[in-house]
Amino acid sequence: MVQNNDSKPKVSFMAGLKGEGKTRKLIEMANKEAKTTDGHLVFIDDDKRHIHDVHRDIRFVETGKGLLSNYREFTGFILGILSQNSDIQHIYVDGINNIIETVDIEALLKLQARLEAIAHVDDVKFIISVNWDKDSLPEEIKAVLV
Repeated sequence: MVQNNDSKPKVSFMAGLKGEGKTRKLIEMANKEAKTTDGHLVFIDDDKRHIHDVHRDIRFVETGKGLLSNYREFTGFILGILSQNSDIQHIYVDGINNIIETVDIEALLKLQARLEAIAHVDDVKFIISVNWDKDSLPEEIKAVLV
């Protein structure tokens, strides 16, 4: 792998409380990107409810609810996906709070830092939705909200 020296953030977040339409917006973003990119896209969710809503060219990955205990296990999961396909350009994650058993602000910041490191090595972008009020997020996360 060749390290990409682009210093722009490659990990973005979509935040809001449950029921505010984050999933719909995330699916729309992924489907729009699927029509214009030459690379591969991955959509990660905790269940299969939206499998038919994402474009057929997007790889849909179901994790199950809370099966990953912490951000370290999630980053290992991501590394496994990336090791199988070096053409992945975007990874969309719906509801990280449901995928990882325990997510607090400290874990979210550590996840952001770890995914940034991975993103710059593998030249992939992440968009992650979180069930959190935007105002209660730290500045590091607010700076990369979409």
